[in-house]
Amino acid sequence: MDSLMESYLQDCKIRGMSPRSLPGYKSALKMYDEYLSSREVEVLQADRESLRGFIEYMRTERRVSQRTIELAFSVLSGLYEYLVYEDRITTNPVLAVRKRYLRRYKDNGDQNERKLISVEDMSRLVNATLDIRDKAMITLLAKTGIRRNELISLDSSDVDLIENSIRLKPTGKRSNRTVFFDDECALLLRRWLKIREGLDKGKETALFLSSWGGRISRNDVYLTVTNAAARIGLHNPESKRLEDHFGPHCCRHWFCTHLFRAGMRREYIKELRGDSRKDAFDLYNHIDMKELKEAYLACIPQLGI
Repeated sequence: MDSLMESYLQDCKIRGMSPRSLPGYKSALKMYDEYLSSREVEVLQADRESLRGFIEYMRTERRVSQRTIELAFSVLSGLYEYLVYEDRITTNPVLAVRKRYLRRYKDNGDQNERKLISVEDMSRLVNATLDIRDKAMITLLAKTGIRRNELISLDSSDVDLIENSIRLKPTGKRSNRTVFFDDECALLLRRWLKIREGLDKGKETALFLSSWGGRISRNDVYLTVTNAAARIGLHNPESKRLEDHFGPHCCRHWFCTHLFRAGMRREYIKELRGDSRKDAFDLYNHIDMKELKEAYLACIPQLGI
């Protein structure tokens, strides 16, 4: 398993997967290896019965969450697809097991909907956050709709405070790399950058610094958003319902929904989201960046910062 794991992780790197995802992949594969070893089953001989047993093992012995189980099976599916590609096995046994045992069923359509808050609640969330770094991070997520990893990878040099724009790092998930922010967000970024100058003792390029002076982590961003949301009653960490949780991705959901409600054209929202272009219309529909910025500034909600 060790050699297969290393080969698969190397394959993930070659395919351009984010380095931040690999530790989670490795953890899931090690848990799977422990389970197979305890049953004296080789990874290449694992079948549906073995995989179904792995689900029960994670639930009853490891006591992990449903989300962790789903993520683990996503990793295993990738592993077995790699083994099919390498002609080590003929079919991926994970697909049928995931479809039967890990399929999500919605209760009357709204049980698993991501939380959407109002413009007024977003205003409360930002204005109730006192730490200037946290305030700038939450506002930037809400005003640009960027993903958590995109926020983490930002350097100070990526921010243009003259044009009020950001040049994102290239990723496999994003087409358009330029996003805009408004004067409210610019005000907070300027304040944070002034404070940041006194905190950066080394040569750290990251826009947002952690408490120890390095680049922030995924968990730093998660805790910043959820702790702030919990303080004003927008996030309940004890609830099992997705709609009771407010995390970083909810800011992206808020961004897109309220731009749409303000009347922004759908193709403009897709461009700002950075959705990968999958059809001919997307490929040939060249959007003027000046028009896009003007539409953005006309539609992005104001939070009274």
